[in-house]
Amino acid sequence: MDQITHDVRSSQWLEIITQCQNRPEGTTAKQWMADNGISEKSYYYWLRKFRKQSYSQMTQPSAVVSEGNEISFAEVSIPAGQSANAAILPRETSVEAIRPVAVIKSADISIALTNEISEGLLSRILLEVAHA
Repeated sequence: MDQITHDVRSSQWLEIITQCQNRPEGTTAKQWMADNGISEKSYYYWLRKFRKQSYSQMTQPSAVVSEGNEISFAEVSIPAGQSANAAILPRETSVEAIRPVAVIKSADISIALTNEISEGLLSRILLEVAHA
C-alpha cells in the first residue's frame, strides 16, 4: 500500500473510530458497528494501529541536554486585564476555584488548564513536566 492510500484509509478509519466512540449512550460498540456496516475485525485492527502509534509517540525519548545544547525558558504572559498576583495562585487555593478543563498533577505540583491556553504554551508545559 502506498503512502497516499495509507493516509486516506487512516483518515477514514480515524473518523469511523471517533464516531463509534461518540455513539449514543446505551449503544454498544458492537451494535453501532452492525448498524453502520463496519467490520468489527477491521475496526479493532485500526484502533490497535492508532493506539500503538499514540503510545510510541508518548514514549519517544525527548531531547536530552548535553554539551552544546542550551536549556531555554519560555515566558508565560498574563492575559490583558489580569494582574500578576491574580495569575499566581497561593498554595491554599483549590484548583476547582478557577474552573479548569484539565488538571495535570505530579507529586509536588498541580497545573490547572483552562480553554484559553494556547497550543504552544500547552506543548511547552507538557514538555517541561515530562522532565520534572
